[in-house]
Amino acid sequence: MGDREVDIGNSGWVVAAAGAFLLVACGASEEKPTPAPAPAVLGAPAATPTPASPTGHIAFVSNRDGNTDIYVISADRADRSGQTRLTNNPATDWEPSWSPDGTEIAFSSSRDGNREIYVMNADGSGQTRLTDNPGGDFSPAWSPDGTKIAFYSHRDGNREASVMNADGSGQTRLTDNPANDLSPSWSPGGTEIAFVSRRDGNEEIYVMSADGSGQTNLTNNPANDFFPSWSPDGNRIAFTSNRDGNIEIYVMSADGSGQTRLTNNPTTDVDPSWSPDSASIAFFSDRDENNEIYVMSADGSGQARLTNNPAIDGSPSWGP
Repeated sequence: MGDREVDIGNSGWVVAAAGAFLLVACGASEEKPTPAPAPAVLGAPAATPTPASPTGHIAFVSNRDGNTDIYVISADRADRSGQTRLTNNPATDWEPSWSPDGTEIAFSSSRDGNREIYVMNADGSGQTRLTDNPGGDFSPAWSPDGTKIAFYSHRDGNREASVMNADGSGQTRLTDNPANDLSPSWSPGGTEIAFVSRRDGNEEIYVMSADGSGQTNLTNNPANDFFPSWSPDGNRIAFTSNRDGNIEIYVMSADGSGQTRLTNNPTTDVDPSWSPDSASIAFFSDRDENNEIYVMSADGSGQARLTNNPAIDGSPSWGP
């Protein structure tokens, strides 16, 4: 068997026949885009809360047991025990997303032959398919009231942002653009959705109203900006960018101002996820020669590895 590519949001994992993963960031191809200089910082994001010891749990993806499954770990850096596998399927399960009340996790899976959105209880029970479409559905994101799930779909010939009720009913397309629209992230007020679009020739972070209207470019950078994650306090959006020559985590105010780099590492830092109190951010990095889950304060300080496994750990989602 040769390598096969699996989309995870707007980045990919290339799954080799031997079971090893290679992260391919910034688009669903193996070619990394050419980086570009950073723009001037416009203002500064809102003040960062002082982090306490992180609490809650982080769902993540790992291939440590031979196939790609969803796991969960305590977010407390002093307590790295209790890493528990929630799914156990020979197919690929990825892109976990916690429900706001912490009782459920939505995720993507190829277990039925193509990529669909599923949901399960927080303990891994009750795994249920929500979408059933030959085009492929990816990257679920819960609305703050838990009644809807945003996602993106390839069902209309290109990738578009969509939304459905939490039971899978009422699936509706929000964007309609010949370029790809990817990776939705809901604002905590429920009125807006951040997403990634390639409509300007490169990947940019956009925002739109929850009904799809008012689509606006927030990042406006010749490099690639992707993986938006809206802070629970509503003030900031964390994202990933290759604008400084390597792939790093950035943050900006919710209106796009104050774009600021949080990580500075010659390897890859990607896919931010906020803690419920907006004081910390989880992400994954290959700075220790394989992909691991890390946590840091929301200002970029205190970067610490949470997982330590010779396999690949990625795609974090911070829940209660």
